[in-house]
Amino acid sequence: MPEPYKTNPSRRGLAAALIGSVAALALAMPASAADDTFKVGIVTFLSGQAAQSFGVPAWNGGKMLVEKLNAGEVPAPYDKKGFGGLTIEPVVIDEAGGASTQVQEFRNLAQRENVDAVVGYVSSGDCLAIAPVAEELKQFTILYDCGTPRVFEDGEYEYVFRTAAHATQDNVGLARYLKKKGKEVNTFSGINQDYAWGHDSWNDFKAAMGQIYPDAEVVAELYPAFGAGQYGTEISALMQKPADVVHSSLWGGDLQAMTLQALPRGLYQRSQVVYSAGDHVMPPLGGNMPEGVIVGARGAYGFMAPETELNKWWFDNYKQTYDVFPVQAPYRMAQALLGLKAAVEKAMEANGGKKPTDEELAAALKGLSWESPGGKIEMVLGNGHQAIQPIGFGTTMKNADGEVILGDVIRFDARCVNPPPGTKSVDWINAGFPGAECSD
Repeated sequence: MPEPYKTNPSRRGLAAALIGSVAALALAMPASAADDTFKVGIVTFLSGQAAQSFGVPAWNGGKMLVEKLNAGEVPAPYDKKGFGGLTIEPVVIDEAGGASTQVQEFRNLAQRENVDAVVGYVSSGDCLAIAPVAEELKQFTILYDCGTPRVFEDGEYEYVFRTAAHATQDNVGLARYLKKKGKEVNTFSGINQDYAWGHDSWNDFKAAMGQIYPDAEVVAELYPAFGAGQYGTEISALMQKPADVVHSSLWGGDLQAMTLQALPRGLYQRSQVVYSAGDHVMPPLGGNMPEGVIVGARGAYGFMAPETELNKWWFDNYKQTYDVFPVQAPYRMAQALLGLKAAVEKAMEANGGKKPTDEELAAALKGLSWESPGGKIEMVLGNGHQAIQPIGFGTTMKNADGEVILGDVIRFDARCVNPPPGTKSVDWINAGFPGAECSD
């Protein structure tokens, strides 16, 4: 099994080391005029409970990709240096501190750092807070993660995009996976964080199960606080009234803690546990990751990625650089940066080769599609501002070397697990997935 991500035991030390690496990267770049560089604000967790398994791997992937892009070492069609010949200059910000802090940091990126684009945000709460501010400042912004469908289902933006699918596909796909694997489900429960991401994920899963397993009953709905750390009460509730399936959208340190606390109590023997977004805790948990857990990755990533030349290049380079396989966070950062590259170069083709404005970038990315290591990304929802993509699921098992991997992998087409344009996710699910395009 690959070793867990190597992190500084001091959270401040970790953030300082990572930001120091960014400074070193910037110093290594040749001095040039502003017109010869493309300055990108990159925001992700560098400290706190989401850093080890999510934020740090995301920036690791971004850092590696930026270096390769600037050197012209990424396979075609991404082999042109930088962004259309412009040297990429990253400015990395720690996402820790909550929505109010992030709004201020965003204003600093836009108004003091004068970045050409912002790529960031893991937390759904941060995305919901940042989007209207980006629109106010007319700052071109890519949300590279965050799962809540509300960003573009409840809002309309010109300068804000999300280059990854929202959480509806995670939970519709989970229900479809259970059905395709022939799982009998009469009862199910959920343990999800008490904020937008957790509530939206559970509501989508519950609605999808209502369509695919209409006779199944909910036993328990549990909402621990984000960053709770201790889950004894919730685990006791799940053990006292066991359900056939236990759903969880917990992530980062929360998911690691819950797994380690539930494992010795036998939860994974009593119920089929499903993690809608759990692949990223496999490296840090190592041999403590229980077998038989159904795991999603919020896309077709890692063990579930398609067998393409681009993915092979990405997977092999990341693993060689960091001695661990890439999980969802670096994949999502990569597809955001590749989408940004595609948009910059499309805009430059239209404007005669000049660095594009925020308005030109927005026009170029709207409705765009491009290939990523995790498959084709298509900006088709949210009036061309919200991506859809394929998704994969697998079941944890040990290989011949005793390493915990994902097997029994099934991938679903993007239009099988995402609503069509103009339809809210829950409405689409409750109507029985009208227009869904599934391979069988």
